[in-house]
Amino acid sequence: MEPSAHPRPPAAPDPPRHGPSLTASDRRWYRRLHWQVLTAMVLGVATGAAFGEEAAVRIGWVGALFMELLRMVIIPLVMASIISGVATAGGGSALGRLFSKTLGYILLSSGLAAIVGLIAVNLIRPGAGSDFAGAARAELPELPAPNSVVGLLLDIVPENVVAAAAGADMLAVIFFSIVFGAAIALLPDRTRTVLTDLFDALFQTMMRLTAGIILFLPIGIYGLITAMVGTTGLEGFGALALYAATILSGLAVHLLVLLPLLLVLLGGIRPATHFRKMREPLLVAFSTGSSTATLPVTMAAVEKKAGVPNRIGSFVLPLGATVNMDGTAVFECVGAVFIAQALGFDLTVVQQLIVVLTAVLASIGAATVPSAGLVMIFIVLEAINLRGPEVDLLVGAMLAIDRPLDMCRTAVNVFSDSCGAALIAQSEGAAAGGMPRRPVRPAAGA
Repeated sequence: MEPSAHPRPPAAPDPPRHGPSLTASDRRWYRRLHWQVLTAMVLGVATGAAFGEEAAVRIGWVGALFMELLRMVIIPLVMASIISGVATAGGGSALGRLFSKTLGYILLSSGLAAIVGLIAVNLIRPGAGSDFAGAARAELPELPAPNSVVGLLLDIVPENVVAAAAGADMLAVIFFSIVFGAAIALLPDRTRTVLTDLFDALFQTMMRLTAGIILFLPIGIYGLITAMVGTTGLEGFGALALYAATILSGLAVHLLVLLPLLLVLLGGIRPATHFRKMREPLLVAFSTGSSTATLPVTMAAVEKKAGVPNRIGSFVLPLGATVNMDGTAVFECVGAVFIAQALGFDLTVVQQLIVVLTAVLASIGAATVPSAGLVMIFIVLEAINLRGPEVDLLVGAMLAIDRPLDMCRTAVNVFSDSCGAALIAQSEGAAAGGMPRRPVRPAAGA
Protein backbone atom coordinates (compact mmCIF):
# COMPACT_ATOMS: atom_id res chain seq x y z
CA MET A 1 0.00 0.00 0.00
CA GLU A 2 1.21 3.45 -0.77
CA PRO A 3 1.37 6.29 1.76
CA SER A 4 -1.18 8.21 -0.27
CA ALA A 5 -3.69 5.48 0.65
CA HIS A 6 -3.98 7.06 4.11
CA PRO A 7 -5.54 10.49 3.52
CA ARG A 8 -4.86 13.28 5.98
CA PRO A 9 -7.77 14.38 8.18
CA PRO A 10 -8.99 17.92 7.48
CA ALA A 11 -7.40 20.59 9.65
CA ALA A 12 -10.74 22.26 10.42
CA PRO A 13 -14.47 21.75 9.79
CA ASP A 14 -14.44 24.47 7.14
CA PRO A 15 -12.54 23.85 3.91
CA PRO A 16 -8.94 24.88 4.47
CA ARG A 17 -7.50 27.70 2.42
CA HIS A 18 -5.01 25.47 0.64
CA GLY A 19 -7.42 22.56 0.11
CA PRO A 20 -8.12 23.09 -3.61
CA SER A 21 -4.46 23.48 -4.54
CA LEU A 22 -3.51 20.34 -2.64
CA THR A 23 -6.25 18.37 -4.33
CA ALA A 24 -5.24 19.64 -7.74
CA SER A 25 -1.59 18.84 -7.18
CA ASP A 26 -2.46 15.33 -6.05
CA ARG A 27 -4.14 14.75 -9.41
CA ARG A 28 -1.04 15.72 -11.37
CA TRP A 29 0.67 12.63 -12.73
CA TYR A 30 4.14 13.62 -11.55
CA ARG A 31 2.96 13.81 -7.92
CA ARG A 32 1.83 10.16 -7.90
CA LEU A 33 4.30 7.75 -6.34
CA HIS A 34 3.98 5.02 -8.97
CA TRP A 35 4.85 7.47 -11.76
CA GLN A 36 7.79 8.74 -9.74
CA VAL A 37 9.00 5.15 -9.26
CA LEU A 38 8.60 4.41 -12.98
CA THR A 39 10.55 7.54 -13.87
CA ALA A 40 13.28 6.62 -11.38
CA MET A 41 13.45 3.13 -12.88
CA VAL A 42 13.87 4.48 -16.43
CA LEU A 43 16.55 6.93 -15.30
CA GLY A 44 18.33 4.18 -13.36
CA VAL A 45 18.36 1.88 -16.40
CA ALA A 46 19.71 4.68 -18.59
CA THR A 47 22.39 5.69 -16.07
CA GLY A 48 23.54 2.13 -15.42
CA ALA A 49 23.63 1.25 -19.12
CA ALA A 50 25.52 4.42 -20.02
CA PHE A 51 28.16 4.47 -17.28
CA GLY A 52 28.37 0.81 -16.19
CA GLU A 53 30.15 -0.16 -13.00
CA GLU A 54 31.35 3.38 -12.36
CA ALA A 55 27.71 4.48 -11.93
CA ALA A 56 27.07 1.47 -9.67
CA VAL A 57 29.90 2.58 -7.38
CA ARG A 58 29.08 6.29 -7.36
CA ILE A 59 25.26 6.06 -7.15
CA GLY A 60 24.53 2.59 -5.76
CA TRP A 61 25.12 3.75 -2.17
CA VAL A 62 21.91 5.79 -2.37
CA GLY A 63 19.88 2.60 -2.80
CA ALA A 64 21.85 0.87 -0.04
CA LEU A 65 21.08 3.77 2.32
CA PHE A 66 17.36 3.53 1.52
CA MET A 67 17.39 -0.19 2.34
CA GLU A 68 19.09 0.49 5.67
CA LEU A 69 16.41 3.06 6.52
CA LEU A 70 13.73 0.45 5.86
CA ARG A 71 15.49 -2.15 8.02
CA MET A 72 15.76 0.43 10.79
CA VAL A 73 11.99 0.54 11.31
CA ILE A 74 11.14 -3.15 10.89
CA ILE A 75 11.44 -4.40 14.49
CA PRO A 76 9.62 -1.53 16.30
CA LEU A 77 7.02 -1.27 13.55
CA VAL A 78 6.13 -4.97 13.53
CA MET A 79 6.09 -5.27 17.32
CA ALA A 80 3.92 -2.18 17.84
CA SER A 81 1.58 -3.17 15.00
CA ILE A 82 0.99 -6.75 16.16
CA ILE A 83 0.73 -5.96 19.87
CA SER A 84 -1.71 -3.10 19.20
CA GLY A 85 -3.84 -5.15 16.81
CA VAL A 86 -4.10 -8.24 19.01
CA ALA A 87 -4.57 -6.32 22.28
CA THR A 88 -7.48 -4.24 21.04
CA ALA A 89 -9.48 -7.22 19.75
CA GLY A 90 -10.31 -8.98 23.04
CA GLY A 91 -13.05 -8.63 25.61
CA GLY A 92 -16.40 -10.35 26.14
CA SER A 93 -17.51 -13.87 25.25
CA ALA A 94 -19.40 -12.90 22.07
CA LEU A 95 -16.53 -10.69 20.92
CA GLY A 96 -14.07 -13.43 21.80
CA ARG A 97 -16.04 -15.90 19.70
CA LEU A 98 -16.07 -13.56 16.71
CA PHE A 99 -12.38 -12.87 17.15
CA SER A 100 -11.56 -16.58 17.30
CA LYS A 101 -13.54 -17.31 14.13
CA THR A 102 -12.01 -14.35 12.32
CA LEU A 103 -8.48 -15.29 13.34
CA GLY A 104 -9.09 -18.91 12.32
CA TYR A 105 -10.28 -17.81 8.88
CA ILE A 106 -7.33 -15.44 8.47
CA LEU A 107 -4.80 -18.15 9.34
CA LEU A 108 -6.51 -20.60 6.97
CA SER A 109 -6.79 -18.25 3.99
CA SER A 110 -3.33 -16.72 4.48
CA GLY A 111 -1.79 -20.17 4.86
CA LEU A 112 -3.43 -21.37 1.65
CA ALA A 113 -2.24 -18.22 -0.14
CA ALA A 114 1.34 -18.73 1.05
CA ILE A 115 1.29 -22.38 -0.06
CA VAL A 116 -0.05 -21.37 -3.50
CA GLY A 117 2.77 -18.86 -3.85
CA LEU A 118 5.31 -21.48 -2.80
CA ILE A 119 3.99 -24.02 -5.30
CA ALA A 120 3.93 -21.45 -8.12
CA VAL A 121 7.50 -20.26 -7.57
CA ASN A 122 8.81 -23.84 -7.36
CA LEU A 123 7.01 -24.84 -10.56
CA ILE A 124 7.88 -21.77 -12.64
CA ARG A 125 11.31 -21.08 -11.02
CA PRO A 126 11.57 -17.45 -12.21
CA GLY A 127 14.98 -16.87 -10.61
CA ALA A 128 16.69 -20.01 -11.93
CA GLY A 129 19.44 -19.27 -14.45
CA SER A 130 19.37 -15.48 -13.94
CA ASP A 131 22.69 -13.66 -13.72
CA PHE A 132 22.43 -12.02 -10.31
CA ALA A 133 24.73 -14.15 -8.18
CA GLY A 134 27.83 -11.99 -8.76
CA ALA A 135 25.98 -8.69 -8.80
CA ALA A 136 27.78 -7.12 -5.86
CA ARG A 137 30.80 -9.46 -5.69
CA ALA A 138 30.28 -10.10 -2.02
CA GLU A 139 30.25 -13.34 -0.08
CA LEU A 140 26.77 -14.82 0.12
CA PRO A 141 25.42 -15.71 3.57
CA GLU A 142 24.86 -19.24 4.80
CA LEU A 143 21.20 -20.06 5.21
CA PRO A 144 20.11 -21.64 8.49
CA ALA A 145 18.73 -25.15 8.28
CA PRO A 146 16.76 -26.37 11.33
CA ASN A 147 17.17 -30.12 11.68
CA SER A 148 13.45 -30.81 12.14
CA VAL A 149 10.02 -29.24 12.34
CA VAL A 150 10.18 -29.65 16.13
CA GLY A 151 13.45 -27.71 16.11
CA LEU A 152 11.76 -24.98 14.09
CA LEU A 153 8.90 -24.75 16.60
CA LEU A 154 11.36 -24.55 19.49
CA ASP A 155 13.27 -21.78 17.74
CA ILE A 156 10.09 -19.70 17.50
CA VAL A 157 9.98 -19.21 21.29
CA PRO A 158 12.71 -16.72 22.24
CA GLU A 159 14.91 -17.28 25.29
CA ASN A 160 15.56 -13.53 25.38
CA VAL A 161 13.18 -11.30 23.48
CA VAL A 162 15.64 -8.37 23.55
CA ALA A 163 18.33 -10.54 21.99
CA ALA A 164 15.80 -11.81 19.43
CA ALA A 165 14.94 -8.24 18.45
CA ALA A 166 18.60 -7.21 18.30
CA GLY A 167 19.41 -10.22 16.12
CA ALA A 168 16.38 -9.68 13.85
CA ASP A 169 15.01 -13.14 14.73
CA MET A 170 11.66 -12.34 13.14
CA LEU A 171 9.76 -15.54 13.99
CA ALA A 172 10.63 -15.12 17.69
CA VAL A 173 9.76 -11.41 17.63
CA ILE A 174 6.40 -12.07 15.95
CA PHE A 175 5.55 -14.91 18.35
CA PHE A 176 6.34 -12.79 21.41
CA SER A 177 4.32 -9.85 20.02
CA ILE A 178 1.26 -12.06 19.47
CA VAL A 179 1.29 -13.62 22.95
CA PHE A 180 2.11 -10.28 24.58
CA GLY A 181 -0.82 -8.61 22.81
CA ALA A 182 -3.10 -11.50 23.82
CA ALA A 183 -2.00 -11.10 27.45
CA ILE A 184 -2.84 -7.38 27.33
CA ALA A 185 -6.30 -8.24 25.98
CA LEU A 186 -7.00 -10.30 29.12
CA LEU A 187 -6.12 -7.51 31.57
CA PRO A 188 -8.75 -5.48 33.48
CA ASP A 189 -10.20 -2.59 31.50
CA ARG A 190 -8.29 0.19 33.24
CA THR A 191 -4.86 -1.42 32.82
CA ARG A 192 -5.61 -2.67 29.33
CA THR A 193 -6.63 0.80 28.14
CA VAL A 194 -3.35 2.32 29.31
CA LEU A 195 -1.28 -0.27 27.46
CA THR A 196 -3.38 -0.34 24.30
CA ASP A 197 -3.21 3.45 24.08
CA LEU A 198 0.56 3.30 24.55
CA PHE A 199 1.17 0.71 21.84
CA ASP A 200 -1.34 2.33 19.49
CA ALA A 201 0.53 5.64 19.86
CA LEU A 202 3.81 3.84 19.19
CA PHE A 203 2.28 2.17 16.14
CA GLN A 204 1.00 5.47 14.76
CA THR A 205 4.43 7.01 15.30
CA MET A 206 6.17 4.17 13.47
CA MET A 207 3.66 4.42 10.63
CA ARG A 208 4.41 8.13 10.31
CA LEU A 209 8.14 7.42 10.28
CA THR A 210 7.73 4.64 7.71
CA ALA A 211 5.58 6.88 5.50
CA GLY A 212 8.34 9.50 5.64
CA ILE A 213 10.91 6.95 4.50
CA ILE A 214 8.63 5.76 1.68
CA LEU A 215 8.65 9.31 0.29
CA PHE A 216 12.26 8.65 -0.70
CA LEU A 217 11.32 5.44 -2.54
CA PRO A 218 11.93 6.91 -6.05
CA ILE A 219 15.44 8.03 -5.04
CA GLY A 220 16.17 4.63 -3.54
CA ILE A 221 14.86 2.85 -6.64
CA TYR A 222 17.05 5.05 -8.83
CA GLY A 223 20.17 4.06 -6.87
CA LEU A 224 19.28 0.35 -6.78
CA ILE A 225 18.36 0.07 -10.47
CA THR A 226 21.49 2.00 -11.47
CA ALA A 227 23.62 -0.43 -9.43
CA MET A 228 21.85 -3.48 -10.85
CA VAL A 229 22.09 -2.45 -14.51
CA GLY A 230 25.63 -1.15 -14.03
CA THR A 231 26.85 -4.52 -12.72
CA THR A 232 24.63 -7.10 -14.46
CA GLY A 233 23.34 -5.34 -17.58
CA LEU A 234 19.77 -5.69 -18.81
CA GLU A 235 19.58 -9.49 -18.67
CA GLY A 236 17.94 -9.44 -15.24
CA PHE A 237 14.71 -7.90 -16.54
CA GLY A 238 13.72 -11.17 -18.20
CA ALA A 239 13.78 -12.86 -14.81
CA LEU A 240 11.76 -9.98 -13.33
CA ALA A 241 9.06 -10.44 -15.98
CA LEU A 242 8.84 -14.13 -15.13
CA TYR A 243 8.73 -13.23 -11.42
CA ALA A 244 5.78 -10.90 -12.04
CA ALA A 245 4.00 -13.61 -14.03
CA THR A 246 4.56 -16.05 -11.14
CA ILE A 247 2.96 -13.67 -8.63
CA LEU A 248 0.00 -12.98 -10.92
CA SER A 249 -0.50 -16.72 -11.43
CA GLY A 250 -0.53 -17.35 -7.68
CA LEU A 251 -2.95 -14.47 -7.08
CA ALA A 252 -5.27 -15.73 -9.83
CA VAL A 253 -5.37 -19.25 -8.40
CA HIS A 254 -6.12 -17.96 -4.90
CA LEU A 255 -8.77 -15.47 -6.06
CA LEU A 256 -10.54 -17.65 -8.61
CA VAL A 257 -10.10 -21.15 -7.14
CA LEU A 258 -9.27 -21.33 -3.44
CA LEU A 259 -11.42 -18.50 -2.06
CA PRO A 260 -14.48 -19.69 -4.05
CA LEU A 261 -13.85 -23.20 -2.70
CA LEU A 262 -13.87 -21.84 0.86
CA LEU A 263 -17.17 -20.06 0.15
CA VAL A 264 -18.76 -23.27 -1.12
CA LEU A 265 -17.28 -25.76 1.33
CA LEU A 266 -17.46 -23.69 4.54
CA GLY A 267 -20.54 -21.57 3.91
CA GLY A 268 -22.53 -22.99 1.02
CA ILE A 269 -22.26 -19.61 -0.72
CA ARG A 270 -22.36 -19.26 -4.50
CA PRO A 271 -19.00 -17.76 -5.56
CA ALA A 272 -20.42 -16.13 -8.71
CA THR A 273 -23.08 -14.39 -6.62
CA HIS A 274 -20.52 -13.17 -4.11
CA PHE A 275 -18.20 -11.90 -6.86
CA ARG A 276 -21.07 -9.97 -8.38
CA LYS A 277 -21.91 -8.32 -5.07
CA MET A 278 -18.26 -7.39 -4.47
CA ARG A 279 -17.60 -5.77 -7.85
CA GLU A 280 -17.42 -2.23 -6.51
CA PRO A 281 -15.02 -2.99 -3.60
CA LEU A 282 -12.78 -4.96 -5.99
CA LEU A 283 -12.58 -2.04 -8.41
CA VAL A 284 -11.86 0.47 -5.63
CA ALA A 285 -9.23 -1.83 -4.10
CA PHE A 286 -7.50 -2.30 -7.44
CA SER A 287 -7.45 1.42 -8.21
CA THR A 288 -6.33 2.62 -4.76
CA GLY A 289 -4.01 -0.23 -3.75
CA SER A 290 -5.24 0.13 -0.15
CA SER A 291 -7.43 -2.21 1.90
CA THR A 292 -7.94 0.54 4.47
CA ALA A 293 -9.08 3.12 1.93
CA THR A 294 -11.50 0.56 0.45
CA LEU A 295 -12.95 -0.39 3.85
CA PRO A 296 -16.06 1.88 3.77
CA VAL A 297 -17.00 0.56 0.31
CA THR A 298 -16.40 -3.04 1.41
CA MET A 299 -18.53 -2.64 4.54
CA ALA A 300 -21.40 -1.12 2.58
CA ALA A 301 -21.34 -3.88 -0.04
CA VAL A 302 -21.04 -6.71 2.49
CA GLU A 303 -23.87 -5.42 4.67
CA LYS A 304 -26.31 -4.12 2.04
CA LYS A 305 -25.70 -6.58 -0.81
CA ALA A 306 -24.44 -9.74 0.91
CA GLY A 307 -26.75 -9.49 3.92
CA VAL A 308 -24.06 -9.62 6.63
CA PRO A 309 -25.34 -8.10 9.89
CA ASN A 310 -23.66 -4.89 10.97
CA ARG A 311 -22.49 -6.39 14.27
CA ILE A 312 -20.45 -8.95 12.29
CA GLY A 313 -19.35 -6.78 9.37
CA SER A 314 -18.24 -3.90 11.56
CA PHE A 315 -15.96 -6.26 13.51
CA VAL A 316 -14.67 -8.72 10.90
CA LEU A 317 -13.93 -6.26 8.07
CA PRO A 318 -11.82 -3.70 10.00
CA LEU A 319 -9.93 -6.57 11.64
CA GLY A 320 -9.47 -8.22 8.24
CA ALA A 321 -8.23 -4.97 6.70
CA THR A 322 -5.65 -4.87 9.48
CA VAL A 323 -4.40 -8.45 9.58
CA ASN A 324 -5.67 -10.40 6.54
CA MET A 325 -3.12 -10.23 3.72
CA ASP A 326 -3.66 -13.18 1.37
CA GLY A 327 -2.25 -11.36 -1.64
CA THR A 328 0.79 -10.23 0.31
CA ALA A 329 1.36 -13.79 1.59
CA VAL A 330 1.62 -14.92 -2.05
CA PHE A 331 4.04 -12.06 -2.75
CA GLU A 332 6.28 -12.79 0.25
CA CYS A 333 6.68 -16.48 -0.59
CA VAL A 334 7.28 -15.89 -4.29
CA GLY A 335 9.65 -13.00 -3.60
CA ALA A 336 11.77 -14.79 -1.00
CA VAL A 337 12.18 -17.98 -3.02
CA PHE A 338 12.79 -15.96 -6.22
CA ILE A 339 15.68 -14.15 -4.54
CA ALA A 340 17.10 -17.44 -3.26
CA GLN A 341 16.85 -18.95 -6.77
CA ALA A 342 18.45 -15.91 -8.38
CA LEU A 343 21.40 -16.11 -5.97
CA GLY A 344 21.88 -19.81 -6.59
CA PHE A 345 20.39 -21.20 -3.35
CA ASP A 346 18.21 -24.30 -3.24
CA LEU A 347 15.99 -23.91 -0.19
CA THR A 348 15.25 -27.10 1.73
CA VAL A 349 11.73 -28.13 2.66
CA VAL A 350 12.23 -26.86 6.22
CA GLN A 351 13.58 -23.52 4.97
CA GLN A 352 10.56 -23.13 2.70
CA LEU A 353 8.35 -23.98 5.67
CA ILE A 354 10.02 -21.08 7.50
CA VAL A 355 9.12 -18.83 4.57
CA VAL A 356 5.45 -19.89 4.73
CA LEU A 357 5.24 -19.63 8.52
CA THR A 358 6.89 -16.22 8.61
CA ALA A 359 4.68 -14.86 5.83
CA VAL A 360 1.53 -15.98 7.64
CA LEU A 361 2.58 -14.79 11.10
CA ALA A 362 3.90 -11.48 9.82
CA SER A 363 0.52 -10.77 8.24
CA ILE A 364 -1.01 -10.32 11.70
CA GLY A 365 -1.07 -6.59 12.31
CA ALA A 366 1.01 -5.41 9.35
CA ALA A 367 -1.59 -4.70 6.67
CA THR A 368 -2.12 -1.03 7.59
CA VAL A 369 1.58 -0.30 7.23
CA PRO A 370 2.27 1.95 4.22
CA SER A 371 3.66 -0.26 1.44
CA ALA A 372 3.22 -3.31 3.66
CA GLY A 373 4.76 -5.69 1.14
CA LEU A 374 7.83 -3.49 0.97
CA VAL A 375 8.46 -3.87 4.70
CA MET A 376 7.33 -7.48 5.03
CA ILE A 377 9.66 -8.85 2.37
CA PHE A 378 12.55 -8.00 4.70
CA ILE A 379 10.83 -9.87 7.54
CA VAL A 380 10.68 -13.08 5.50
CA LEU A 381 14.21 -12.66 4.14
CA GLU A 382 15.63 -12.09 7.62
CA ALA A 383 13.90 -15.25 8.84
CA ILE A 384 15.98 -17.35 6.42
CA ASN A 385 19.10 -15.17 6.83
CA LEU A 386 19.04 -13.81 3.27
CA ARG A 387 20.80 -10.47 3.45
CA GLY A 388 23.61 -8.62 1.74
CA PRO A 389 24.23 -6.31 -1.24
CA GLU A 390 22.95 -8.86 -3.76
CA VAL A 391 19.67 -9.17 -1.87
CA ASP A 392 19.27 -5.38 -1.77
CA LEU A 393 19.75 -5.17 -5.53
CA LEU A 394 17.12 -7.83 -6.16
CA VAL A 395 14.61 -6.28 -3.74
CA GLY A 396 15.11 -2.90 -5.39
CA ALA A 397 14.46 -4.39 -8.83
CA MET A 398 11.33 -6.12 -7.51
CA LEU A 399 10.06 -2.88 -5.98
CA ALA A 400 10.51 -1.02 -9.24
CA ILE A 401 7.80 -3.17 -10.88
CA ASP A 402 5.69 -3.63 -7.76
CA ARG A 403 2.96 -1.01 -8.20
CA PRO A 404 0.67 -3.00 -10.57
CA LEU A 405 1.34 -6.15 -8.55
CA ASP A 406 0.40 -4.28 -5.36
CA MET A 407 -2.93 -3.26 -6.92
CA CYS A 408 -3.70 -6.90 -7.72
CA ARG A 409 -2.65 -8.03 -4.22
CA THR A 410 -4.95 -5.47 -2.61
CA ALA A 411 -7.94 -6.67 -4.64
CA VAL A 412 -7.26 -10.23 -3.44
CA ASN A 413 -6.94 -9.00 0.16
CA VAL A 414 -10.26 -7.16 0.03
CA PHE A 415 -12.12 -10.07 -1.58
CA SER A 416 -10.73 -12.41 1.08
CA ASP A 417 -11.98 -10.03 3.80
CA SER A 418 -15.46 -10.09 2.28
CA CYS A 419 -15.39 -13.90 2.09
CA GLY A 420 -14.43 -14.07 5.75
CA ALA A 421 -17.31 -11.79 6.75
CA ALA A 422 -19.79 -13.86 4.73
CA LEU A 423 -18.56 -17.17 6.15
CA ILE A 424 -18.59 -15.93 9.74
CA ALA A 425 -22.09 -14.54 9.24
CA GLN A 426 -23.17 -18.00 8.07
CA SER A 427 -21.58 -19.62 11.10
CA GLU A 428 -23.45 -17.17 13.34
CA GLY A 429 -26.78 -18.14 11.77
CA ALA A 430 -27.22 -15.34 9.19
CA ALA A 431 -27.40 -16.16 5.48
CA ALA A 432 -24.74 -14.23 3.61
CA GLY A 433 -24.83 -15.68 0.13
CA GLY A 434 -26.76 -17.34 -2.63
CA MET A 435 -26.95 -20.87 -1.13
CA PRO A 436 -27.88 -20.50 2.57
CA ARG A 437 -27.62 -23.70 4.55
CA ARG A 438 -30.73 -22.89 6.49
CA PRO A 439 -33.71 -20.72 5.46
CA VAL A 440 -33.77 -17.24 6.93
CA ARG A 441 -37.06 -15.42 7.17
CA PRO A 442 -37.17 -11.94 5.64
CA ALA A 443 -38.59 -10.60 8.89
CA ALA A 444 -35.40 -11.62 10.70
CA GLY A 445 -34.16 -8.21 9.57
CA ALA A 446 -30.40 -8.12 9.08
